[in-house]
Amino acid sequence: MLVKVCGMRDVENIRELDEKVQPDLMGMIFYPKSSRYVADASTIPSTKAAKVGVFVNVPMAEIVTKANDFGLAYIQLHGDEDVAFVADLKKQITADIIKVFRVTGEVDWTYLKGFEPHVTYFLFDTETKGYGGSGKRFDWELLEKYPLERPFLLSGGIQEENVEEIKHLQQKQPKLAGVDINSKFELHAAFKDVEKVIRFVKALQEKI
Repeated sequence: MLVKVCGMRDVENIRELDEKVQPDLMGMIFYPKSSRYVADASTIPSTKAAKVGVFVNVPMAEIVTKANDFGLAYIQLHGDEDVAFVADLKKQITADIIKVFRVTGEVDWTYLKGFEPHVTYFLFDTETKGYGGSGKRFDWELLEKYPLERPFLLSGGIQEENVEEIKHLQQKQPKLAGVDINSKFELHAAFKDVEKVIRFVKALQEKI
């Protein structure tokens, strides 16, 4: 199962995570209203983990520039970007796209299907005013009936105690490709408790 650690900013914290945890994806948030906002990504060190830039309702030109300038392997669109925007963006970048859908209740799968040709992963998070990082979770059972072909990542209030629940969800829904962890693993905003992440990843990798 893929592991994405999001909301990263501190150089030494990033290096320690990259060395001791070796997550698959490392997320940096380019949303100015976030407490985890990365104002200058040029300070972010190179990583073994693929770098993910998280954007919320920003002009396409800004995304393209940051993707090129900072070697982003993935663009995570966490706002209200529509199919046309995503399709156009995909033509302008080499990075893969993760499209986030913020869940409140039943999911409109028909609407999501329009994004499938243009994204590598969908990501499901909890609907909040702050566009993620709230530590709150939605009803994960909604994803058991996921009908699409693209794999997806699970986010929204994931913590150590959820490991078995996540494993069982993957058994029911094999399109669950990985998890996106953030606030429940922080000592403070944008700074992760590395030992806590290590325990979580180790438990996640153990067979049921």
